[in-house]
Amino acid sequence: MNTETLAQMNSAPEDDSEIKAMIDAGVHMGHAKQRRHPAMEPYIWTVRGGISVIDLVKTKEKLDEALAFLKSVSQKGGLILFVGTRPAARTTVTETAKALGMPYVTERWIGGTLTNFKVISKQVELLSQLEGKLAGGEFEKYTKKERLGFEKAIARLKINFDGLRSLTRMPAALFVVNVPHESIAVREALRMRIPVVALTDTNADPRMISHPVPSNDDALPVIRYMLDRARQAVENGREVVVAEKAPE
Repeated sequence: MNTETLAQMNSAPEDDSEIKAMIDAGVHMGHAKQRRHPAMEPYIWTVRGGISVIDLVKTKEKLDEALAFLKSVSQKGGLILFVGTRPAARTTVTETAKALGMPYVTERWIGGTLTNFKVISKQVELLSQLEGKLAGGEFEKYTKKERLGFEKAIARLKINFDGLRSLTRMPAALFVVNVPHESIAVREALRMRIPVVALTDTNADPRMISHPVPSNDDALPVIRYMLDRARQAVENGREVVVAEKAPE
């Protein structure tokens, strides 16, 4: 299915560069029809070869809404927790979050990250303390076996909590790459009334998400495209703040 045909099928203007960019990335490619979640029906244009094809006109509308929300969170100085633990998402999520100075989870979601925030914060603090002692040579007084134990403890803590160092307070929003895979994170956000922006593929339930973006959530080009748009929105929000504070 070529770009022109798909653009026409989604009722998109021929010169819509954003729609074409999403097509090139593969945003429109959903899952097999039998895996379709009923609540995603309004966002599906048609089925081709047994695969649900997402209506990119609606994706563009929902993406614009989500980006406007992220920009507003950024303007207010809120933290956005980026979550993507599937292998395809890890590197891009980490790079995006680090570039923005935002917290992230890319290994596995630790139950209670939001609902038991104080305990998680203590684990992050413990990681920093142990790293400080290691760097300062405070473990040299221990036996080799004991030092190895401390090093293993640091390694375990880094796997689970390294991306949460900047989560100094509850996040103002979550950005989730794959809703079914990150269901625990989504449920915790709902419980804590934290808005969620998420890529919602055709097998996801968009009703769980504050700002759903109908999109493929597996392909690396799609993940890169969507996270780049999110990064731009956050940066734009910060630029507004800087402009407002600049002397006339």
